[in-house]
Amino acid sequence: MGVKFNWDALGIAASVACAIHCALLPLVVSSIPLFGVELLDNATFEYVMIAVAFALGVYSLQHGYKKHHHSWWPIGLFTLGIACLVAKVIWHELHLWFLLPAVLAIVAGHWLNYKLCRVHNHAHSDDCNH
Repeated sequence: MGVKFNWDALGIAASVACAIHCALLPLVVSSIPLFGVELLDNATFEYVMIAVAFALGVYSLQHGYKKHHHSWWPIGLFTLGIACLVAKVIWHELHLWFLLPAVLAIVAGHWLNYKLCRVHNHAHSDDCNH
């Protein structure tokens, strides 16, 4: 009996962990100056992490799209969330205004994908090639 890996659960957990990280990072930086701000507040690191999250998210969502529901809504919500994360890095002074919509959109995309996969179970349409 094979074990199935739930990519949507991983995406939701990663989004929540990202939100906690973004909320607590200023506290850590201000209370533990030994780490150095240049190491923790690094735009390149943020962009790399966003790219990794985007790659993992698209991989998990495309399976649901191709094999189950054929709906673009989960991918659209997820992409909107990633765009808000990029905006958070670009306009750093407004990062809290972009963080909540980013997390909500990413989690909503994964949750919707999960729900659509369970409802349709294995929907087929004209563009289905499996």
